[in-house]
Amino acid sequence: MLREVENKTFNLLDNIKSPDDLRKLKVEQLPRLCKELRQDILKELSVNPGHLASSMGAVELTVALHYVYDTPEDRLVWDVGHQAYGHKILTGRKDRFCTNRKLHGIMPFPSPLESEYDSFACGHASNSISAALGMAVAAKKTGRGGRHVVAVIGDGAMSGGLAFEGLNNVSTTPNDMLIVLNDNNMSIDRSVGGLKQALLRLNTNETYNRMRFKASRWLNSKGYLNEDRRKGIIRLNNALKSAISHQQNIFEGLNIRYFGPFDGHNVIEIVRILRQLKDMKGPKLLHLHTIKGHGYAPAEKDPTAWHAPGKFDIDAEERIVSDETGVPPKFQTVFGETLLELAKANPRIVGVTPAMPTGCSMNIMMKAMPDRTFDVGIAEGHAVTFSAGMAKDGLQPFCNIYSSFAQRAYDNIIHDTALLNLPVVLCLDRAGLVGEDGATHHGAFDIAALRPIPNLTIAAPMNEHELRNLMYTAQLEGKGTFVIRYPRGHGMLVDWRNNMQEVEVGTGRRLKDGRDIAVLTVGPIAYNAAEAIAQAEKAHPGLSVAHYDMRFIKPLDGRLLEEIGRTYRRVVTVEDGVRNGGFGSAVLEWMADHGCTTRITRLGLPDKFVEHGTVAQLQHIVGIDAEAIAAAIGKIAEG
Repeated sequence: MLREVENKTFNLLDNIKSPDDLRKLKVEQLPRLCKELRQDILKELSVNPGHLASSMGAVELTVALHYVYDTPEDRLVWDVGHQAYGHKILTGRKDRFCTNRKLHGIMPFPSPLESEYDSFACGHASNSISAALGMAVAAKKTGRGGRHVVAVIGDGAMSGGLAFEGLNNVSTTPNDMLIVLNDNNMSIDRSVGGLKQALLRLNTNETYNRMRFKASRWLNSKGYLNEDRRKGIIRLNNALKSAISHQQNIFEGLNIRYFGPFDGHNVIEIVRILRQLKDMKGPKLLHLHTIKGHGYAPAEKDPTAWHAPGKFDIDAEERIVSDETGVPPKFQTVFGETLLELAKANPRIVGVTPAMPTGCSMNIMMKAMPDRTFDVGIAEGHAVTFSAGMAKDGLQPFCNIYSSFAQRAYDNIIHDTALLNLPVVLCLDRAGLVGEDGATHHGAFDIAALRPIPNLTIAAPMNEHELRNLMYTAQLEGKGTFVIRYPRGHGMLVDWRNNMQEVEVGTGRRLKDGRDIAVLTVGPIAYNAAEAIAQAEKAHPGLSVAHYDMRFIKPLDGRLLEEIGRTYRRVVTVEDGVRNGGFGSAVLEWMADHGCTTRITRLGLPDKFVEHGTVAQLQHIVGIDAEAIAAAIGKIAEG
């Protein structure tokens, strides 16, 4: 099959410009279309990296949904969006799919800003059920009662708290929506928890479901089945079924009709089932078993590695891995290795991650100390409060959450952690611009969001040595709630394993002396600033620019700021985060509070969502690459 991909003309797929064209096909042609769609995804992603395995596993489901439902009038609400590449290709974006995740190209995740077929914004897990319910209620309230609404959610996303909040409301709010559970026993790493085990055990007979559906339709047509009777019958039926099968169906326990599990790769069968469910009244859940990476052997065998594999050779079935000899390690690798090193010396240390052990490299400690690491599933709020509970009774948790996802745990950070100043180390991976994953994944807001919270220490290491020193410092007695933010990707130092030492909280350092202007940075953006200073001094002979690595956003180094305010009339702050309320704002506030009249220019992310592209491209656009920083310094020097 794979060799067909090269130079392939897709007889069916090439003629589909919208789902209207798809619906003109005979149902018997759909398996062939699924094969072509899968081949097209492989062909495109082999040279333009993206999320492969999830979309490969959802091909039949995607085709069937657009075949049965009148999209975009009917609403398909995708959860996360990792599985939606087939959806993008079928909805008029095939010719532009080669621009996926590229600057000014197709967005990495579904968004109504890009297409009317993308009914809601995706990127963070577990929001589809709540959004779909809102759309179902809106359809009834606005006279569009014929509109069908479908939420498509994966088994990993179903573990998120918001999904359960949505399910609870679905069970009590009048609606006719359908929830499709795409169950591949995976999220990015393998899904975990009791819900996963429940999904594996669920078994409802197809013949039984068909007979039950026909009976309910007949009773309804005769006027015997009003809403109260329908719920009563469901409860009675569920009780009998639970007694006979010795298992409880969590969804029907919520008065949500459950159908499945069915084979998620039999497109003709899925079409038949969707047609049966389409006009059924009341909330329904269709449970489909799929295989992540289906149709491509290496992705089926190792779906975690092939979740987002980068470039790969289709026929050789191998990922194309560049030679990284002599290249600094990724920040997350340094975190993982350092955490294990610290845990060996400190028996109180435990690791917590919400479903990202491989992405954040906590799998290193997980492999060595499985009893001291916890993957809690896609549940960031729980991850923080769970960590707080352990910290309250004597343990030292390192809770690693991607910066963008930590936004979902804001209340937990405030109420359950900072309020008691518990010794939880929050490691915010992927802080700042992350690149091709775009606006939903940039770690733009953590500094501005966390700065006002009492009891927090917030630090940003300039390089790997500083990351290790800060991790060492954070786990020492009496440090309270400690936040460390660091970016995605490679660090700066090939020789990164230093002898860790304590850093005095709230202290920065002068990296370079200067007379005229001071540049203040936090985090690895300091390297851009250092290059910019060299460029500016070369372009403006006689200009002398100082450079300070402030290291801590909270508390700021007051002694250093006093020196800066006394010495320099002009200061430039640079941060890889939003300007509004960020590090530069903190410096500006300190100067104002202490009577300093220093003029401050703040460089950082603007007051708008930043698109997708390479980190270098995006840093240039928002003005924090070396060229832009040098230009800002030069403008001040000339003024």
